[in-house]
Amino acid sequence: MAADQPDVHVPVIDIGDPSATERAALDAACREHGFFLLRGHGIDDLIDRTWAETARFFDADRSVREAIVRDAENPFGWFDRELTKRRRDHKEVFDFVDPTHAKIDTRNRWPDLDGFQASMAAFYDAMAVLAGRTVHLLHDLLELDGTDRAAMNLDRRASSVRLNHYPVGDPVPEDERGDLVGLGETALGLHTDPGTLTLLLQDDTGGLQTRTRNGEWLDVPPIPGTIVVNLADAVQVWTNDRYVAAVHRVVPMTERRRFSIPFFGNPARGTMVEPLPSLGDTARYRAFDWSEFIRARQDDNFVDAGTDDAQISDYLIEPVSP
Repeated sequence: MAADQPDVHVPVIDIGDPSATERAALDAACREHGFFLLRGHGIDDLIDRTWAETARFFDADRSVREAIVRDAENPFGWFDRELTKRRRDHKEVFDFVDPTHAKIDTRNRWPDLDGFQASMAAFYDAMAVLAGRTVHLLHDLLELDGTDRAAMNLDRRASSVRLNHYPVGDPVPEDERGDLVGLGETALGLHTDPGTLTLLLQDDTGGLQTRTRNGEWLDVPPIPGTIVVNLADAVQVWTNDRYVAAVHRVVPMTERRRFSIPFFGNPARGTMVEPLPSLGDTARYRAFDWSEFIRARQDDNFVDAGTDDAQISDYLIEPVSP
């Protein structure tokens, strides 16, 4: 094992030139828990600038964020009372979609901070390219043909970026908590991401954990110069459970705040997600419309509708009784 790769179950992969050993470790991780780390991405300077802008946004006067709060109709903007599995997260977030596409950018709500939007556009562009390269690496591992490569997709126009701030304590001011749903036991409750895959920047605070198939929780270490990747729901369905969507959580912050920045790489709108025929004769899931699935997840995160979050398990094909 390379000296710069610690003895962990979450492997570090060189995205520029992955070795045979790294490819084998990546395949094993995708089967076991769905997390790995990327090095060799070449965007360190851009990442540093994005961290600085993230801190500037969350350190600005609260009124700057309140001016761009999300609502039930538009999930983009700032929010400090998001739910995961019907419990309130210990975080505040800022979400946006592709700022480089004029029509899509009309959905974004930007804070009144000079240079912020331009910095986020540059970051989005670089992460979209890297996400595409990562999907192609998975295609190679799975030995997919051209048709299946096109089906197992990622579209930057349907993807999004989130800035996360996990403070120590409740993110909502005390005088606004009133009838809010209570905080969860963890800063971010255990869940899977709904899309294709997520690229995640995490600072050096730590706290991110992933669950293996046998229920063991593993730390996903913050290693300088790497980007975290976790597989999401659509990949688990496309691969017919060969690869797993990463179940993950964040433990509460007790001494210092934490920042993280995920790029949620999603399928194209209107994609029908279903198992790829080349990866198994017996499909374990029925097809579902990605657009309907992501909308249900966004609605569940905004308000407690009294039912569990939408999950890919909703589309499992039950075995036929003899």
